[in-house]
Amino acid sequence: MLDASTKAQLKSYLERATQPIEIVASLDDSKASGEMLSLLKDVAESSPLVKLTESRDDSHRKPSFSVNRPSENHGPRFAGLPMGHEFTSLILALLQIGGYPPKVEQAVLDQIKALDGDFEFEIYVSLTCHNCPDVVQALNLMAIQNPRIRTTMIEGGTFQDEVKERQIMAVPTVFLNGTEFGQGRMSLEEILAKIDTSGVEREAKKIDAKDPFDVLIVGGGPAGAAAAVYAARKGIRTGVASERFGGQVLDTLGIENFISIKETEGPKFAHALEEHVRDYDVDIMNLQRAKALVPGKDLIEVQLESGAALKSKSIIISTGARWRNINVPGEHEFKNKGVAYCPHCDGPLFKGKRVAVIGGGNSGVEAAIDLAGIVGHVTLIEFDTALRADAVLQRKLKSLANVDVFTNAQTTE
Repeated sequence: MLDASTKAQLKSYLERATQPIEIVASLDDSKASGEMLSLLKDVAESSPLVKLTESRDDSHRKPSFSVNRPSENHGPRFAGLPMGHEFTSLILALLQIGGYPPKVEQAVLDQIKALDGDFEFEIYVSLTCHNCPDVVQALNLMAIQNPRIRTTMIEGGTFQDEVKERQIMAVPTVFLNGTEFGQGRMSLEEILAKIDTSGVEREAKKIDAKDPFDVLIVGGGPAGAAAAVYAARKGIRTGVASERFGGQVLDTLGIENFISIKETEGPKFAHALEEHVRDYDVDIMNLQRAKALVPGKDLIEVQLESGAALKSKSIIISTGARWRNINVPGEHEFKNKGVAYCPHCDGPLFKGKRVAVIGGGNSGVEAAIDLAGIVGHVTLIEFDTALRADAVLQRKLKSLANVDVFTNAQTTE
C-alpha cells in the first residue's frame, strides 16, 4: 500500500511514540478491506509499539479501524482509507495515542477532559478536501482526551450509500449523536464553543475583566495581523478580537500572489500569521464576533456577541472580506445541499453528475477544469459577454469535451 519513501517517513514519525498503540480492524471480504489491511500492516511494521488485531464485532462499519491504547476502546475510528489529506490525521492519532503530546494549550485540554456528556461524532470527508483534516484531527484529539467522546471519520467514496441516505452534498459534514452538527472547516476551539456553553460564559467573563487597550484591532485576517505586529512593535498595549483568526484565508486552498512566497496554502499561511503575531505581546481573543462600537469621552467600547465588552483608546477595523454570493433565490436555501463553493472538497460528491459553475473568472474556470475530470458534464455560466479568466485557462477549458460555456447569461435563480 505505502511506497518505500512513505514507509520511511512513517517509521521516523512513529519513533516519537513512547507508549503501546493498538489498531483494531473491522474488515470483510471487499476490495476496500483488502486495501485497508495492507495499509494497517505497513503501519504495524513501522513500529514495535504498534499491534494490529482484527475485531469480530459486527456493529462497526466495514472496512474501518480504531486506534486505541491497550485495554481501551474509545480511540478515533477511521471508516475507509485515511489517505490523501487524511493520512496526516492517521499519523497524528497514532502519535497522540502513543504518548506524543498534542500542540494544544493545557487549558483547552482541561476543558475537553471536563466535558460532561456522551458525544458520538461522525465526520464525512473526501480525500481531496483540504478543510476536512482540521475537523477530523480536532475531534480525534477530543476522543483521545475524553473517554466519553467517540469519533469516526467516514470517507464518502467508500460509504456512498450513507452519503446518499443522509443527503450529504458538502464536506466536511459532522453529525453529533445522529443529528447534523455542522459543515465546513471548524477549529478545535470552535467545536468546543458549540458544545460547551459554560466555556463561552467563562471566556466572556475573562474578557470583560481586561484592562483597556491602547489599540484594539477588530479582525484577525492578514490586515489585522499586520496591524497587530506594527502596533506591538511600538511597545503599546495591543489586542485583537477576531471571529476566526486567519479570516477568509483559512478557506483558501492555494495562494500564489503573496510577494516573496511563490506558493502556499491558506491554513498554513494563517498559522504563520498567528505565530508572527504571538511573537509579540499581543492579546489575541479568538472566536469573538464584534456587534457594536460605542464611542466614549476617553475610550471606545467594542461590544461582542458573547455579551462581553472591550475598551480601547483607539480601534482599527480590519474585518476583511467574505466569499462573494450572487444573491439570487435558492442560493442560501440550498447552500451545502447542492450549492457548493469548493470544487476540491465537494467535487467528489458529484461524481458522474451534471453540474453548473457560475462565474467565468480565474476561480470559476479553474473550478470547471477541475470538475470536468470528476463529474459527467459541466456547464459554465458567465454574465459578461466574454470569459475573464487568463488565456491559458481558457485554452484548457475549451479543450475539454464535457464542458459547455454560456456567456452573456445572467443567473436569476
